[in-house]
Amino acid sequence: MSQPPLVTLIAGPTASGKSALALKMARETDAVIINADSQQLYADLRILTARPSIEEEAQADHRLYGVADAAEAWSVGHWSRAVLDMVKPLTVERRPVILVGGTGLYFTALTRGLADIPNVPTEVRDQVEADYLALGEAAFRTRLAEVDSPAARSIERGDRQRLIRAMSVYAASGHPLSRWQAQTMPLLSPDNWTSVVIEPDRRVLYDNCDRRVDQMMDQGALNEVRALLSRNLSPALPAMKAIGVRELAAYVSSNLSRKQAVEDLKQATRNYAKRQLTWFRNQTRGWPRS
Repeated sequence: MSQPPLVTLIAGPTASGKSALALKMARETDAVIINADSQQLYADLRILTARPSIEEEAQADHRLYGVADAAEAWSVGHWSRAVLDMVKPLTVERRPVILVGGTGLYFTALTRGLADIPNVPTEVRDQVEADYLALGEAAFRTRLAEVDSPAARSIERGDRQRLIRAMSVYAASGHPLSRWQAQTMPLLSPDNWTSVVIEPDRRVLYDNCDRRVDQMMDQGALNEVRALLSRNLSPALPAMKAIGVRELAAYVSSNLSRKQAVEDLKQATRNYAKRQLTWFRNQTRGWPRS
């Protein structure tokens, strides 16, 4: 008789209840919870990224939370290697593993494979982004289609980040991103994992986002941003691009009112949740929903 999968993937947008579900399952099964959120990696962002609290972390074995400094830039490959180093011995021990988060590319790397894409120099990406701003999405997508038609067709309308990424990879390497991605193998064996996408009603999700922002403000999100800004880190670092850093920095460093900064953060959080919903609906169509 075959053994049930030991690895459970829990994906979904921010404020959807993923972490609560993972913690409940871990308490019931003695599973190890591994972070699959690109921003919760950073020790400097506990409040802004709504990482599990110290009390919650004490209730189950949590890994890859707050392990990186804001001055570091973890890639998908870096995260994937760290995960595999943890998952392999745990599966040998037959101990359940729960990977939970909202970073879609992390789940893609695990279930479809990770392309060994060369690093894109900052100056190349900056130039491509300038081209995007000058051309607009439609003309930029047409230009991308000339060098990488599969990427131009597959990237959703309005997904500026992925369009710029695809063109940047071509500009830096001379090869289409779609070709790099075709040379992949799943990092997890297809029969070794099960999955679920948490997909709340959109109105409920947006209400959750707003409440979460209010909680963050009560918990000291402004102090977290002040501490981050005091380090004078490059704005290109992933931690500096976390939802909330720019919005609250505008209050800390300018004449923007606290009320407006909070409203801006709520809007940014809802927008982010909407993008995540769209991504998971398009990229994980065969996964069960909850």
